[in-house]
Amino acid sequence: MRIRLDIAYDGTHFRGWATQPGLRTVQGTLEEALGRIVGSEVRLVVAGRTDAGVHASGQVAHVDLSDEQWARVEARHGRASHDPAGSLAGRMRGALGAYPDVTVTRTSIAPEGFDARFSAVWRRYRYRLADDVSGYDPLRRANTTVHRGSLDVERMDAAAQTLIGLHDFAAYCKPREEATTIRTLLSYRWRRDSEGALVAELKADAFCHSMVRALVGACAAVGEGRLDVDDVARLRDAIVRTSAFKVLAARGLTLTEVGYPADDLLSARAEQTRARRSID
Repeated sequence: MRIRLDIAYDGTHFRGWATQPGLRTVQGTLEEALGRIVGSEVRLVVAGRTDAGVHASGQVAHVDLSDEQWARVEARHGRASHDPAGSLAGRMRGALGAYPDVTVTRTSIAPEGFDARFSAVWRRYRYRLADDVSGYDPLRRANTTVHRGSLDVERMDAAAQTLIGLHDFAAYCKPREEATTIRTLLSYRWRRDSEGALVAELKADAFCHSMVRALVGACAAVGEGRLDVDDVARLRDAIVRTSAFKVLAARGLTLTEVGYPADDLLSARAEQTRARRSID
């Protein structure tokens, strides 16, 4: 039985999503809680691994449960549940304890062909940045990066528009062996929210390692006048890492949503994603 889990977490005190020996991670915490419920070890597959300090309000994962594990889910407190898959979210919240920094917002039986990682068609992230115009809000310190000085949001938004499309984003990614850096950036906008903070919204078919934080760092450099609007695309097209801007801190970054196609297209999408990408 494949179960979909919708997940939210404050990444401040996690060493990222992926399980690491001796370290507290989101995956490890959730697998431990679920393992206690189903009586044996489980393994989660996630839509997108997040780095240490990165948050999520719309993360998605799936887990495959054996017949024995599923039977334990169905037999809640010794009686059959009318919606065993749906009730699993509440049981996991109970297992995670009071006021946890990670929670499962929803669980459901995954449709045929669903793969949390490979069936996804896009991911959406938000980055929140406070400058001297907005000021510092201590209640927002966990999910906001502070920038000294003032930033020109119009210039930042104009620069962001030049990056959209199918490109090799190697200049904005930390390299990983045999991993492609070709991505389609579907949208990228900057604005000030009702509190005056600068907020970036980015959507792509997928993001490579540190790509979002590098993209927002490049636009921040434009906003403070260290780079011209057209420089961010020029740096991208050079396809080499650069020191022309700073990769911004993880604390301001939140994964807000993962998009999937209609149920009858899930398997085809998974196969398409597994194929290595090229620009040609």
